[in-house]
Amino acid sequence: MILPRELAEELVAHARSEAPNECCGMLAGRDGVAVRVHRARNTEASPFMYVMDPLEQMRIMDDIDDAGHDLLAIYHSHTRSAAYPSRTDVELAFYPETPYMIVSLQDRDAPVIRAFRITRTAPEGAQIAEEPVEIG
Repeated sequence: MILPRELAEELVAHARSEAPNECCGMLAGRDGVAVRVHRARNTEASPFMYVMDPLEQMRIMDDIDDAGHDLLAIYHSHTRSAAYPSRTDVELAFYPETPYMIVSLQDRDAPVIRAFRITRTAPEGAQIAEEPVEIG
């Protein structure tokens, strides 16, 4: 997946603006290239998990479809931990075909963005596979 630098900066800005709580949203793209960030509200307002409002999630998915884009990734932030799926992230990963992108603010001066395919129904140890992200 290719994430243009300006969209990577927008993801980091969203994560910072919601800290200490996790942010969330979706990335639209075409042919593996991100073209738009769709911010969503974390209904949990929590530093430990995120939940998108189902109606907002459906609206964003309709907007992505109407624009002729693909749902490229579902993103959220980790405000105190690494950019790696938590147990909660795995348990709540309902879209195995869509990468989950994590923006880590563990080091606020050097945010990290990584993406993973998460198959929550897979056997332990086979649930998480990293998806390369090229920022540029």
